[in-house]
Amino acid sequence: MSSTLITVAPTGAESAKADVPALPVTLAELVATARACEAAGAAVVHVHIRDAATRPTLDLGLLRETVAALRETDLVVQLSTGGSVHDPYEDRLKVLDAAPDACSLTCGTVNFGDDVFMNPWGFAAELYRETQARGIVPEFELFDLGHVATMNRLLDRYGPPAGGRVHCDLVMGVPGGFAGDLRTVAAAVGQLPAEATWSATGIGRASLPVMFAALAGGGHLRVGMEDTLTYAKGRPVRGNEELVARAAEAARLAQRPPMTTAEARAFLGVRPAPAPGPTAPPAA
Repeated sequence: MSSTLITVAPTGAESAKADVPALPVTLAELVATARACEAAGAAVVHVHIRDAATRPTLDLGLLRETVAALRETDLVVQLSTGGSVHDPYEDRLKVLDAAPDACSLTCGTVNFGDDVFMNPWGFAAELYRETQARGIVPEFELFDLGHVATMNRLLDRYGPPAGGRVHCDLVMGVPGGFAGDLRTVAAAVGQLPAEATWSATGIGRASLPVMFAALAGGGHLRVGMEDTLTYAKGRPVRGNEELVARAAEAARLAQRPPMTTAEARAFLGVRPAPAPGPTAPPAA
């Protein structure tokens, strides 16, 4: 690869605003963060949203409003269909009604710290077929080697994804899933289909080892406050854009500079961004 896809995951569903004041939870904060991250080198934004009380939500009206607002940037808008570990399957499927460019598609159940992130075969298959029908590009989210087998099963049974490109994200360092180290990155990549491309996400203290392993192995990067809240020992992250800037600098040092948003759309097989709607005439 001659360039690097950088995805930013700015919010997530786990951290509380009261504990992490820099976490973007309002729509205005999310859009401001997206713009700053785009300027720093991100090409994709992976989105979780919060309600008025800053709790994780899959409210369809808020999701649609968020997608529309993020269209003010050139970023590929990728909605999480994982939500939080407590969200029902039917709400997770309805995420696609917000018409994002792309979505995450987790390929199996995993122990998620003290919780269980449920993704049985039937749900994953239904979600995958819906993405195909709607032309929404899935990013196959993989937490362990069994998830790679499930992704291959989806591809064998139902054919290629919307856009025709198989792109995965290896989520490394969650207690209960992949370890966040070089050997595990190599083991996971060795099981992927030959045509697949991949990004890697390091959770917490795994963020830097996974970043450097991914760049060395020809992979791409996902960073952000969903996954990492500490920039260095004793120093909290001040904003998502500094995590993106660090990833972009590492990519440049590896002589694989960040992709532009247009390059990312072509790379992922995402449809061109919709044209903005008509501007309302000025009031008389």
